[in-house]
Amino acid sequence: LLKIPLLFLLLYIFICSLDILSSAFQLAGGRTAGEIFQKNIVLSNPVAGVMVGILVTVLVQSSSTSTSITVSFVSSGLMDVQSAIPIIMGANIGTSVTNTIVALMHAGDRDEFERAFAGATVHDCFNWLSVLLLLPLDVATGALRHMSQAVVNTLRLSSRDKAPELLKVLTKPLTKLVIQLDKSVLTALATEDQVQMNKSLVKHWCKSAVMKVDSQLSGLLSCLINVRLHKCKHLFANSSLSDLAIGLILLVCSLLVLCGCLMLLVKLLNSMLKGQVSNVINKIINTGKPPSFTWVTGYLALLAGAGMTFLVQSSSVFTSALTPLVGVGVISLERVYPLTLGSNLGTTGTALLAALASRAEKLAAATQVALCHFFFNLFGILLWYPIPATRLPIRMASALGKCAARYRWFAVLYLVLFFLLFPLVVFVLSMAGWKVLTGIGVPVIILIISVATINFLQSRRPEFLPPKLQNWNFLPVWLTSLQPVDDLITRVTL
Repeated sequence: LLKIPLLFLLLYIFICSLDILSSAFQLAGGRTAGEIFQKNIVLSNPVAGVMVGILVTVLVQSSSTSTSITVSFVSSGLMDVQSAIPIIMGANIGTSVTNTIVALMHAGDRDEFERAFAGATVHDCFNWLSVLLLLPLDVATGALRHMSQAVVNTLRLSSRDKAPELLKVLTKPLTKLVIQLDKSVLTALATEDQVQMNKSLVKHWCKSAVMKVDSQLSGLLSCLINVRLHKCKHLFANSSLSDLAIGLILLVCSLLVLCGCLMLLVKLLNSMLKGQVSNVINKIINTGKPPSFTWVTGYLALLAGAGMTFLVQSSSVFTSALTPLVGVGVISLERVYPLTLGSNLGTTGTALLAALASRAEKLAAATQVALCHFFFNLFGILLWYPIPATRLPIRMASALGKCAARYRWFAVLYLVLFFLLFPLVVFVLSMAGWKVLTGIGVPVIILIISVATINFLQSRRPEFLPPKLQNWNFLPVWLTSLQPVDDLITRVTL
């Protein structure tokens, strides 16, 4: 009886710690993110745009923040919609870093870690594959821009007061006691608003509306609303520490709480889902009975993922909550895949709601950018889900999970390489110009495609290859296996 309320309590604290972790990243890396947006190279280079979307979203741990900055750029005329689309694609990749970080907490048990890491990285693989295929197509045809523009022209848009808050209603009372941020400063940093950009991201003064009723004029009631400023009530309202210092303090504390909650959640789930209960849940979630409707189960899971993400208003929160369930074996990789794809669609619904609540001057731009996000995820799902043979993200994630379970340092390397170093290097090359990017990028892409093709032929049709290429034995061991690196790391860490 006590385990069920304890489970909900731990889940609540887990979600709150993710919210505070996002605020910590914004304080620690928000100014850097704003400065990245100021680089004019973004306006003309779609590859740089994708990398900016990844870097900014990783720095602020919130795709909605990077999207809102992009919307501000588009509505103010500093960027057109076609230039904003690659940034939205990059934000889609960057938001999947959270559940990959959560998967690292399962590293103590190899089997559990293999499942959790595969369940987390299936989101990354889907996003990367979608961008690699849809970005060149969109650059060539402008399909996403034309489709979103047609929908905006068809709709009769009218501005609303405020987007509805669903999960925030529950988490805000706790998180606002810890920290409150002034999000307008991030937008000001990106748009180079000199008045706002020197302000602190920490909100020190809050507004409160006081209504006065006056019945003097012809017996009619007239209301006057006075807006008053008062000192905010959170832990750092009176602090003289810098944004970076507060961000680092919150980062350490929120990570500790996150890890603690996650370990307790896993232990609690393991104790609750043993024996017969585990068998029943596995039959309900992971099988598609009756057999004639097996194909429907995946689409129902996709709709469930979209609905749940719309309710919690955050894809990273939903996918991060799924990761421990995959780790303990309650949900299979094949079933978490459609849930994750549905989560990608659900988060675009939240973005559309926020867009429709924009001010009149930002309404069309915000809605068009949100629709581009929706169509990108929809086309990604159509590419990588309906036909079982095209579900490459599952096979890629499974291979990554096995590699991470065998060499646990690989998980950290993967995280740093694909969410920080690779986007940063490509962004720097993009700033050097198309000639430099093409001169280095094209040979690397040709090499990767060639190695992948040879690997495929080695496993399926080795007779098509010359004897020398039928295996990689002619290469040094460190080029064909991670074992030498693992031995070196083992010796150093011992």
